[in-house]
Amino acid sequence: MVMPAALLESSLDKRISLLLKDGRSLEGKLTGFDEYMNMVLDDTMETGAEGSDDRRLGKVVLRGSNVVSIAIL
Repeated sequence: MVMPAALLESSLDKRISLLLKDGRSLEGKLTGFDEYMNMVLDDTMETGAEGSDDRRLGKVVLRGSNVVSIAIL
């Protein structure tokens, strides 16, 4: 089992996909994180629930407690 901090460390400067508690998905380049799994993503795209349009968000600071899953792209 990969621990979240180890996954984030190996994912720095790579594109990742995040599933959030509210059902949205974010894809972006991980540029930073802290011990609480708060993250900074660059060139971020948001995918909402079915029927909603994708949005380009740019730089995002994300609270770690909102993240359900993390995947390296």
